[in-house]
Amino acid sequence: MDLKLFKISSLLAAFLLCVSCTGIKDTAVESQVSSTPEIIPLPVNVSWKTGFYSVPANNIICYDDKSKESAAWLERLLVSAGLKPTMVQGSQQNCGNWQIEIDENLTGKLGEEGYVLDIRDNGVNLKAGTNVGLFYAIQTLRQFFPAEVEKTISSNSKINLKQAYIEDSPEFSWRGTMVDVSRSFFGLEYLKAHVDRMALYKMNRLHLHLTDDQGWRIEIKSKPRLTEVASKSSVKGGRSGFLTQEEYKELQDYAAKRNIIIIPEIDMPGHIYSALLAYPELNCPEFSNIEPKKALPPNIYDGYDVGWSRFCLDKPETYEFVSAVISELAEITQGPYIHMGGDEIEDPLYEEFVVKADSIINSYNKIPIGWEEVTKAEVSENMISQQWTGRTDSVVEGLKVIESICSHFYLDHGNTSKQPNTATWCKEDGINLQEVYDFSASNPNVIGVEAPVWTEYVLDDASMDNRFWPRAVAVAEIGWTPQGKRNFRSFTDRLAGHGARLSNMGIYFFQSPEVKWKDHKTAPGFNGVFHGFTPPE
Repeated sequence: MDLKLFKISSLLAAFLLCVSCTGIKDTAVESQVSSTPEIIPLPVNVSWKTGFYSVPANNIICYDDKSKESAAWLERLLVSAGLKPTMVQGSQQNCGNWQIEIDENLTGKLGEEGYVLDIRDNGVNLKAGTNVGLFYAIQTLRQFFPAEVEKTISSNSKINLKQAYIEDSPEFSWRGTMVDVSRSFFGLEYLKAHVDRMALYKMNRLHLHLTDDQGWRIEIKSKPRLTEVASKSSVKGGRSGFLTQEEYKELQDYAAKRNIIIIPEIDMPGHIYSALLAYPELNCPEFSNIEPKKALPPNIYDGYDVGWSRFCLDKPETYEFVSAVISELAEITQGPYIHMGGDEIEDPLYEEFVVKADSIINSYNKIPIGWEEVTKAEVSENMISQQWTGRTDSVVEGLKVIESICSHFYLDHGNTSKQPNTATWCKEDGINLQEVYDFSASNPNVIGVEAPVWTEYVLDDASMDNRFWPRAVAVAEIGWTPQGKRNFRSFTDRLAGHGARLSNMGIYFFQSPEVKWKDHKTAPGFNGVFHGFTPPE
């Protein structure tokens, strides 16, 4: 080989090496054309740049000593994209093309959940004050990748990331959904999948409605008949069952890794027939606490009506039962909250019961939450009021509030007018996507939003998917993005690009007519980049 040819060959090799290391585009082999990604929730501040970062096949993730767990989430994302990452702990400067770090100084500016995502021509930098913030940075980054990443991309695909600089943090600390597992049971695997879906959209509270007239769904070992008897029933056509304490702990562990807190609800003193069935001594003489008598022990109840059962509130046994259940539930609950229900009941001893139940929950070092009716009583200052009608005259001022107003957030109601097998009692023509999205909070005590799905008519996984998605995505944006930056047209334009991602995750979502959905086919099973994944300790 002559000297001239040798120099040309050397220059070519150096150029190809540079392409591999810095991500300069090789358009000759590029198989996927990128565009500006549709990010949901909309970031608070984002600056889009003109170029793209073309991710090489071989990558180095450089992390500091505090961000190892976050680096594992990032590694999982890159592997799902068909890439080969290598993890390196060390100095951030000139370490690798992926740099992930915790800068505690950012907490003062962006809070515990905020982050910075910087995609440049030579790599990607993720920074936050905490690992929670880094997790959310990765969820945003995930949406820069093609939707196929939810099922694993071929290693032959070329990944181009739109260059951008994002500084982001949430509007509200409480961004939640509620799953009613008492009327029809949804078990551990579905709830894990639901947690995965929430995490993608930066939601962080999962409220489980564990008990109602139709069934009791959590194991209380000191009260074994609650699962031996009361878990065997459900609403007509629904599923029975319960979470063992080990399953409940497993779900909490799984959710906690995704920065989601589980809130258990024991609905009382009404909506309690399943407990009255298991322990008839909690009833008043001649069942005067059950009116009208929709069912009497030992018969199960599988109907839809509410407001007809209650504890016998002048019996000491009632408070002994409540204390035993709350004690055991508090012991197995990782999060700081226990929900006491408290809705849809008229009883002269109601307020006395609420005050006692509030005190019992506080005595086990948990923060009590109740449906808004509990604020008719002199509850403690740390009670959180969950608003669902907004019509209760509270006797306690300044309580924290979760907004779950039924006309905006009760997603068991139809996606559209006259959708079959949906509730209509709050809003007869259903709650469409825009009606969810247009909610605005005016109460200065609001800490966030939560969307429930009650399961009188939601009897299987596909139906639950249909009610939550995509309306829960709108709830997520309400919870994260400041109202002044929200725009429904922008939201639906971005949401249209999420159809394939939702489908690849195995979600049987409702195709809201406000959105110009693209063709897609739902993948069977529970999928997603992080489904079933737990970072190593």
